[in-house]
Amino acid sequence: MKGNTLCGLVAAALLALSASASHAADAYGLEKGTPELQSASVLAFGPDGILFIGDTKAARIVAVQTGEKSGDPDKVSVAIDGLNVKIAELLGADSGSVEIADLAVSPLSGAIFVSVSGPDGPALVRISPDGELSEFAMQDVPYSSVDLPSPPPDEVVGEGRRRRNQRSDAITDLAFAEGQLLVSGLSTRGSPSHVWSFAFPFAEDNAGASLEIYHGAHGREEDYAAMRTFVPFIVDGEPNLLAGFVCTPLVRFPLSEIETGEIRGTTVAELGNRNRPLDMIAYRKDGEDYLLMINSNPERGTMKISTADLAENAGINERVEGGGTAGQPFEKIEELAGAIQLDRLGEEHAVVIIQSEGGDTTLKTIELP
Repeated sequence: MKGNTLCGLVAAALLALSASASHAADAYGLEKGTPELQSASVLAFGPDGILFIGDTKAARIVAVQTGEKSGDPDKVSVAIDGLNVKIAELLGADSGSVEIADLAVSPLSGAIFVSVSGPDGPALVRISPDGELSEFAMQDVPYSSVDLPSPPPDEVVGEGRRRRNQRSDAITDLAFAEGQLLVSGLSTRGSPSHVWSFAFPFAEDNAGASLEIYHGAHGREEDYAAMRTFVPFIVDGEPNLLAGFVCTPLVRFPLSEIETGEIRGTTVAELGNRNRPLDMIAYRKDGEDYLLMINSNPERGTMKISTADLAENAGINERVEGGGTAGQPFEKIEELAGAIQLDRLGEEHAVVIIQSEGGDTTLKTIELP
C-alpha cells in the first residue's frame, strides 16, 4: 500500500512538472522539436530556464527550454582542469578539434552551459553545480527561433589580411533585459555595426539600429565595427548598453534610441589599442558598481573598470595618442591572466575559463574582485 501511494505521489509530481513545463513553453511560444543548429556561438539566459543560443552561421537566435530548476547559485563552487580535454572526451573527439565558444550560467541553478564546435558540428555541454559534465541533448526540446534581418552574406570577401567571412560577426553578443533579447552584430541594412532588440516571445523582425562611435585610438568616427561584448546597465535611472569594441573603446548607448534606427554612442573610455575585448560582466562590490572585462591582448589582461560618474562623462572626442588610455578609471586584475570567457554566478562570484599558453583550459569559480 505504501509503495502504491509513493508511486502515485511520484506520478502526480511528474504530471505537475510536465504541466508546468508545458505551460512555460506555451507562455513563451515554444514548441517541442529539434532545432537544427548550424553553429553555437554566444549564449545568454533569459527567464524560467530559457537559454538563448546564437547560431551565427545561420544568422538565427534559438531559444531553448533547459528545464533548470531553482537552486542556490551563491553556493556553487566548481574547478575543472583540462576542460577542453574533458569536453572532447565527452563528445568522443580529439581535444584539438574542439573549440569553446562561450559560457552562460543559469541564474536559477548555477549550472554552467558551454557552447562548443567540434568535428561533428555544434554542441552544448552542461556542467552541473557539483562539476559533472554532460551533453545537453537538443532532440525533442521546447524551442523557438528568430532570424536576423539582412545578415552579412556567408562568403569570404576581401584580399590579403582583410580577407574574411563577415557572417562570422553576424552575432557577436546577447543579453536579456526587461523582456527584450538584445543582440549585437553586423548587418547589410544601413551602417554595418548594428544592435537589435527583440521582444520575447519572439515577434516580427525589426530593423534594429545602426551604431556610430568616436574611436579615440583611431581618432575618427566609425560605424563599421561590431560590438564585441556588451552589458545592459542603468545610468542615471535610464537603461543603457555599455559595449566594448576592438582597440578598445568602451561606449555607452541609450537603450531607448534603438527604435530610432540610428544611435551615436558616447565613448566613456579608451582602454588600449591592439586588443579585442572577449567578454564582460557588470557587478556590485562594496557599494560600488564595476565592469569586469577580459581581453585578447595579455598586456591588457582583465580589467576592473569603475562606472562612477558615468552620467557626467561627456565622452572622448579627440584622438588618444600612442595606444594610451583615457576616460573611466580601471585596474588590471593579474590573477585572471589568460581568461577567455566569464559569466556572473550569483551576487558575489563569477565563473571564468582560463587558457594556458599550451592551449589547455581551466574552468573555475572566483570571488568577484
